[in-house]
Formats: sequence, C-alpha cells, structure tokens
Amino acid sequence: MKTRLCLTATALALLGVSRISSSAQEAAPASDAGTLNKAAADAVHKKRPYSPYADRKFPTRPYFGDTHLHTAFSMDAGAFGCRLNPRDALRFARGEQVMASSGQPAKLSRPLDFLVVADHSDNMGFFPDLFAGKPEILADPSGRRWYDLIQAGKGGQAAMEIIGAFSQGQFPEKLMYLPGTRAYRGAWQETIAAAETYNEPGHFTAFIGYEWTSLDKGNNLHRNVIFRDNADRASLVEPFTCVPPLGSTNPIELWKWMDAYEKKTGGSVLAIAHNGNLSNGTMFPIVEAFGKAIDREYAEARAKWERLYEATQTKGDGETHPFLSPNDEFADQERWDKGNLDGSEAKKKEMLEFEYARAALKNGLKLEEKLGVNPYKFGMVGSSDAHTALAAMEEDNFFGKTTPGEPTPERLHATFMNNAKTGVKIMDWEVCSSGYAAVWAEENTRASLWDAMQRKETYATTGTRLVVRFFGGWDFEKADADTRSPAITGYTKGVPMGGDLTNAPEGRSPNFLIAAMKDPIGANLDRIQVIKGWVDAKGEVQEKVYDVVWSGDRKPDATGKLPSVGSTVDVENATWTNTIGASELITVWKDPDFDAKLRAFYYVRVIEIPTPRWTAYDAKRFAVKPLPGTAMTLTERAYTSPIWYTPAR
Repeated sequence: MKTRLCLTATALALLGVSRISSSAQEAAPASDAGTLNKAAADAVHKKRPYSPYADRKFPTRPYFGDTHLHTAFSMDAGAFGCRLNPRDALRFARGEQVMASSGQPAKLSRPLDFLVVADHSDNMGFFPDLFAGKPEILADPSGRRWYDLIQAGKGGQAAMEIIGAFSQGQFPEKLMYLPGTRAYRGAWQETIAAAETYNEPGHFTAFIGYEWTSLDKGNNLHRNVIFRDNADRASLVEPFTCVPPLGSTNPIELWKWMDAYEKKTGGSVLAIAHNGNLSNGTMFPIVEAFGKAIDREYAEARAKWERLYEATQTKGDGETHPFLSPNDEFADQERWDKGNLDGSEAKKKEMLEFEYARAALKNGLKLEEKLGVNPYKFGMVGSSDAHTALAAMEEDNFFGKTTPGEPTPERLHATFMNNAKTGVKIMDWEVCSSGYAAVWAEENTRASLWDAMQRKETYATTGTRLVVRFFGGWDFEKADADTRSPAITGYTKGVPMGGDLTNAPEGRSPNFLIAAMKDPIGANLDRIQVIKGWVDAKGEVQEKVYDVVWSGDRKPDATGKLPSVGSTVDVENATWTNTIGASELITVWKDPDFDAKLRAFYYVRVIEIPTPRWTAYDAKRFAVKPLPGTAMTLTERAYTSPIWYTPAR
C-alpha cells in the first residue's frame, strides 16, 4: 500500500502539484487508492483546474480584419469605377467569391474575421444613384452630363469632373447628399442593413461604421468611426460630415458628435486616425490645431476618442521614416513622402515629425509632462483603405487601391497620381498591398472586438497573418520563454500590449515576454525587435531599436548590428523558400537602459524574411517588364500597440 501511495504522489508531482493537503489524506481510507486520488484531485482543483484551458478568461487568438474599406457608396470609389456595394464587400470578406468591378473573379485565400465598411460620410450613396440614372440627378445639368459621359464609356472623364467639382467646392448643391435628406438617410440605412445581414456572432463580425473625411487644404486628416452597437442605436443618428454648417473639418467637432451620440443612445463609438503620412505635418500637432493651442482639454478628448492609429495601409507605411529614425535599418518601409493627399503641396522634411506613429508616441510623452495627459497614447492597427470593396491585401492576390488599379498588364506602368503644378507624382507600382488589423479578443463579436480595440490590445500587419504576443511586467523570468502557453504567464504576471506599467520596484527594470509565430501559409520570421521611446532627463525625446531574439545562429557585430537574415526570393518566378528564418520566436527581454524617473513606451516589431512583392507576381503573371526602380521584394511585418511606463508621482 505504501508503494501505491508513493506512486500516486509521484504522478501528482509530475502534473505540477507539490503536495496533497493533510485534510485530503485524512479524508481517504488507506485501503482505497481511488478515493485518495479523488480527494487529492478535489483539493487540487480548488486551487486550479487540471485543464489549463478551464475557466480561461483572456483572449486566446487574434482576429484579423479590415477597419477601413470603401465601396461604390463612397464618392471617390464610385468615381474611379467601383460598382460593388457594402453587401458585396462583406460577402468577399467572409470568404465568398465575387466579381470585381473590373470584371474578373476575386476571392481571398482565407476569410477575414471582421470588416468595417467605412464609406465616406460626405455624399454617401451618390454614385449608385448616378449609375442608376435617378430622375432627381438627371434633372440637374451637371448630373445629366456626368450620367451621359458614363453611358458613353467616358467614366474616367466624368470621375475627374466630379472629384474636381467636389474638392473645389463647386459641386451642385442640389446634388449634395447630406444628413437630413431622404437620399442620404437611405444610403446610411442600407449601410447598416448590410452590416446587420452579414454579422454572424462567433463566426464573422460586420461592424457599422463610416469615414469622416477631413481634407484641410489637401492634408489628410481622415478618421474612421466604428460603432460597438447594432442597428437599433446606430439608426438613431446619421454620420458626421465635413460640409458646413452641419459638418466640419475640425476633429474637435467630430469628437463632440461622438460624445453626443453616446449620450443620446447609450451606445459606444471610437475613432481611428489614419494615413498621417499624407497630412503634411498636421496629423499629430504639438503646438496648435485649427488655430487653437493644444491644451489639456484637447489632449483629454483626443486620448478618449482616438484609441487607435492606422500605422500601415495602401498609401504607405506610417510607423516611422528614415529621416526621423536614421539608425533604424528597417525604417524605409513602403514610403509615401512626396506630398499631401492630392499632391497640392510637396513634402518638407520638417513636416515628417508630425505624421508618423513613432514620433507621435514620443511627442505624446513630452506633452504628458506639460499637460498631464498624453493625447497620443494610441494602439496600432493596419487596414487597407481600398476603394474597390475588396479587402485583398495579400501580395499574390492584390486587387489594388482603386478599380483602375485592379490586376491588369498595364498597372505596373500606370500613374496613380500626378500633380503637374507641384511635380508630386506617384506611380501605381508604389501603391502598397497593406494591411490588416489584428485584435486579441475573447470572441468574434462586435462587443468583444470593439472592447479589445478600446483597450488597445491590437497590432498592425502589412497583410501577413502572423501571431504576436507582447506582455510587460516586473517579474518575468527567462524560464517563462520555455512555455508553450505564454498567455497564461503573460496575463498572470503582467499586462498585454496596450497596457500600462508604473511604480517601478526599487532597483528593478521592466521585463517583457514576447512571442511570435509565422503566418501558417506565409514566410518565416527574421527577428523580433523592441522599439523604445522616452523623454530624457533634459526633456528631449529619444528612441532606440533593440534586436531581442532572432533566427539562426547569427551574432551581432562589434557595433551591435545583427547580420542580415539573407534572402531566398526568386524575383523572376515570384517565389521564395522558408529555408532561412524561424517558424516561431519567443524571449524574455529586460530593458538594460531603464531609468525609473523617465516616461517611456515600448512596442514590438516583428520582421519576416524577404518575400516577393505584388509587383513581382504581376510581372510573372502578365509577362511585363517593370519600370526601372520598381520595388520587387519586401519584408512583411507587424507592429504591436505599445506598453507605456509612467513614473510614480
């Protein structure tokens, strides 16, 4: 009998149970090992279930989606030739095959988990009615002219006239689709109805949303507004526009609209600022905005309503820029730094600081010291901003930003935008196949995903679906990197991406549990980096990039630089091999330069090995020779939301 008892104790020890309570032993007859086992198990389960997945109350997987997609309901998308509506966009995102506006079949390799159809609030729904030849549109001379041009196969000419008239304030007043009108209300209700039809809790989430499209002197200040709510609340309002007197291009007025919505309906909304690299220095102001000094009230409102930033999309990457981060070898990612949105003003270097995420995160720390509130304490997401109704951001399945940019042999040589007055010119090959938003939520529902966005437990990807975990705390140990379930340790000992650390224990530095796993059908991983930003003792902002774990047996050189992972890309055949890199990486990293008196943030960047860019796939499939200078490879990546450290007061 002693032997049987000893074996039982050994088995429990192997399961991680250090001892059996004396009360459990006393409660079991010595001759009944089965009763002993049950009593021991009952005692253990009171502390923690055997199953590591029982009673689990934290997110177990990231959900991938697009928070920024346009359909024919958007003025510019319709003008460019998009004929697909919100229902088509949602069907495509759910994994169905659809016919693209260019007349070719399109389908994702894998369905998305969620989608926000974010059509422009200004003139929402105008183009479907123009295509249909609605009598009220044809009654206006301009409406008739544009309709006739489209019917005659001159849609491009009609598009340029319409966009020009709208951007210059010369659009016929009678044709304006504004809140309060029957036509506008109909478009908004159809947007809501489409989301309600295709929303399937637990399987696919269709958010209700729109884009507020502020364009101040050609500078992109757009925000996407996302509702947590269903139709019953969203139907009680109509979107905020930029057209006065009911609308405004000032984001403060948008925040007031959001506040009024929540008070009226009891619902919840958040906004995502995007595409700062085309704002020409106006997306992240530090002195004044719209003629008013940046003060605590502004900082509090922005921090409350703008929880996330779109760090990568089709119009360029917005994490950082080589001019701002000269010591960052990966800063030169898909740059769009020639001018503002319409090319009406060329870019100046002094604008860059107020356009990119990393610089804004640093300036936010500085503003917090001055104002007591950090207006730029945002999380990261990526999304497409595609104007095709197709959230197709895979390099080998890229359907462009606009309908003219959908797959054709000509697009590798086409011009995307050319402003003759300023010389700002962007080629179609410079359009990026990016990106997606990854959200760590408990379940695939509007409420759960929205709540995760609100708490900033998100990360941005350039279109890859790699999995990234990032936790910060004071008690992580090297052994924690050996676990196959880093989330259990991460949530137990620390805070996830988007979280906060404060009150540093005496003599301690923050440490971080970081893990990444490759996209199942994507490229291997090169390395994981931690990007740190802080305000030094002199009040100046600083940054540093740390390589914290990497593939292979590479070793940093004398300067600390890690050798390149290399490349297996065969550009001519648009392929690569996963013979370099790692399928997963995990580590515990401690900040070696920590000063408990200084504010700081940390975020993770995961770099994949090089792969073919969409341009390489086009060149192969269409047998087209690219223009000189065309980028043919890229390194896909992810950016997590930061974890902030704030000194104790």
